[in-house]
Amino acid sequence: MKIEFVAGDAPADKSAALAVIAFEKSPLAGAAAALNKSTGGTLSRAVAQARFSGGIGQTLDILAPHGVTAARAIIVGAGPAATFDGQAMELAAAHAYQAVKASGVHTLVLRLPSVTAEIAARAAFGIRLAAYRFDRYRTTEKADKKPSVTKVLVAVDDPKAAAKSFKAAAGLADAIIYARDLVSEPANILYPEEFARRVKTLTSLGLEVEILGEKEMKKLGMGALLGVGQGSVRETQLAIIQWKGAKDAAAQPVAFVGKGVCFDSGGISIKGADGMEEMITDMGGAAAVSGLMYALAKRKAKVNAVGILGLVENMPDGAAQRPGDVVTTMSGQTVEVINTDAEGRLVLADALWYCQKRFKPKFMIDLATLTGAIIISLGKDLAGMFSNNDALAENLLAASKASGDILWRMPLPPQYERNIDSAVADMKNVGPRYGGSITAALFIQRFVNGLPWAHLDIASTAWKPGSTVPTIPSGATGFGVRLLDRLVADCYEG
Repeated sequence: MKIEFVAGDAPADKSAALAVIAFEKSPLAGAAAALNKSTGGTLSRAVAQARFSGGIGQTLDILAPHGVTAARAIIVGAGPAATFDGQAMELAAAHAYQAVKASGVHTLVLRLPSVTAEIAARAAFGIRLAAYRFDRYRTTEKADKKPSVTKVLVAVDDPKAAAKSFKAAAGLADAIIYARDLVSEPANILYPEEFARRVKTLTSLGLEVEILGEKEMKKLGMGALLGVGQGSVRETQLAIIQWKGAKDAAAQPVAFVGKGVCFDSGGISIKGADGMEEMITDMGGAAAVSGLMYALAKRKAKVNAVGILGLVENMPDGAAQRPGDVVTTMSGQTVEVINTDAEGRLVLADALWYCQKRFKPKFMIDLATLTGAIIISLGKDLAGMFSNNDALAENLLAASKASGDILWRMPLPPQYERNIDSAVADMKNVGPRYGGSITAALFIQRFVNGLPWAHLDIASTAWKPGSTVPTIPSGATGFGVRLLDRLVADCYEG
């Protein structure tokens, strides 16, 4: 889809939809007032009849409005004028797109007089995310089932300034979409080696990419990560992505580690059939880290950063890891595997140890679709954050608020450590049913060696079937890319 910035008085032709935003309690002010005047008061009558108040998420669609050349006029609620900001603009613009995307019109004109270039760019950003659609494997879909809008014109006072502001945001949108595509791919297409190959193409952005295979990982002693993949015919991979954007290429980096289980059957502790098809998304953490590295390279971030991806399949063949097995991690610590479906923490154990041993970063943040328990705790709109460092946690929470990728800090009570004590090894990979997300985080913490660290359990947010958020079409969200890009930009560049 093409997005352009045009002069604020640009007309909408008879095949276009014309959209304006409206504020709560004064829905017919500003651009809406001008449009109402053009229609001879049609909008004011429609607003009264539809009980339209201008709240976020409200839209009013008027077909063939009198006095306007456009095929339809859309009024979109943006909430209270006093709290209107970039996030409200993104949502309003996305709602405008969603209201007309399959209406038959080919062009959407979003009229935004008197807004700043930055706010106009946020409108385009919201529409770009709203228009995401993973349709790579649809071959017989009829034209009338596909989105009809192919062009969006954002009409503003200073189109050149808005276009310049959007240039950086467009790179971030590309990165989020890159992550969404990875999560959406079926596991017969995106298995560990293919994931690694796709990451390798990011070298075109200036990233350095290195791939370790099973032979190299065995030499490093990665028994936990390799144990997860031993039941699959697909070879386990470890991808190392580096961005060297600081003035000193040897300066201490920041580091991000992603769980990349390309398909999780549960292994011998096999999952139930209901919903197992969604386990193609169990590499959402690795996708988010890949998207972040894409974003940093795209905007030439002034920071050194490392991304580590543990890429593996968890399958139940005759060679698969068994409950009761004991594995030796790269750290030398041993783990009794109680449940082979608690595999993500085993992947992270070796990936985190490798990361801190080789790169000695300022901090490590891991992302993983780790536990169903986090969904029970926080629902589907918040991700759980666990951290051993208050300063890092506060920076993450600030970036969360600014980006819209919402985190909620969870505890790491030391008295729960006993829940993963093992009678035969240094630890076991699961504790009791209660506090499952906490014991998983406590397990992972044993492999960070005291380094500042945060664990983001994104099982609740990486995949949204039936999403009602206008910037997130149903399915993959790309959660974490924007959050971490904002964290780096605000706290660790320069």
